[in-house]
Amino acid sequence: MGRRKKKGRPVSGWLILDKDYDLGSTEAVSKAKWLLQAQKAGHAGTLDPLATGVLPIAFGEATKTVPYVMAAEKRYRFTARWGAATATDDGEGEIVATSDRRPTRAEIEDILERFTGEIEQVPPQFSAVKIAGERAYDLAREGETVALEPRLVEIRSLRLLEQPDADTAVFEAVTGKGAYVRALVRDMARALGTQGHVCELRRLAVGPFEAAAGVTLATLDALGDPQARDAALLPIDAALGALPQAAIGGPEADKLRRGQAAVISPAVAKGVRAGEAGEIPAVLASMNGEAVAICELDGLKLKPVRVFNG
Repeated sequence: MGRRKKKGRPVSGWLILDKDYDLGSTEAVSKAKWLLQAQKAGHAGTLDPLATGVLPIAFGEATKTVPYVMAAEKRYRFTARWGAATATDDGEGEIVATSDRRPTRAEIEDILERFTGEIEQVPPQFSAVKIAGERAYDLAREGETVALEPRLVEIRSLRLLEQPDADTAVFEAVTGKGAYVRALVRDMARALGTQGHVCELRRLAVGPFEAAAGVTLATLDALGDPQARDAALLPIDAALGALPQAAIGGPEADKLRRGQAAVISPAVAKGVRAGEAGEIPAVLASMNGEAVAICELDGLKLKPVRVFNG
């Protein structure tokens, strides 16, 4: 029997989706995939339905670069509402605890350092963390209270932007992989002797992808047809700007695409290592500005790890 033909177009590239409020990440990816009639799509980092902002979506060959975006830092602007904790740590859940205490600006600024750097954080009950193969949010929706283990996350910066009123405070934070803003607000509220939850959340950036360059589903839809919507896509290597790069020729590209190691010149190898301290985790091999493969560099050899089909 012949191989079943894949449905859709072989589209490859990155879409910086500016996700709408009250839209799930999976639903957003499905809609974008349908609008481009793409064969394959995936996202780099779930964004809560009640959050807006950057949801990077990879199509086709770009899905091979998703881990590099997942590991990138993320920037958020969010509003904490003091006085009430909710089951979901955001405005969607039922209130589970209240407090009459409202922190002052000085009190808030005094605790920011405690929540900056590498900190322990217990994920929210409603989160995508897996427990015995099941998502925590699925168990929580069934009424189960699960014991989630604390884990180390990195909050690279955290600052208070404004206090619109006694009940709310607006922050901006830059986080590493796996950090939850909802848990951050929950824990800050407790440290301030009150209760709290996130009432507004916007992701401003994921790695190289900025909300300012984002496209909404409505804008994508208005472009008219799948081919016209391709113009909204960034190239595959848009996610790999942080990797050192090696420019290669046709023979080397052919070898890498066959899964074989390719030898590069000492000058190219030296250029790859320039400015890189210690071990180089990965190298992007490209020909004429187009990504060929993500490789390991072993002496003068490029060993392919992920190969992009042209």
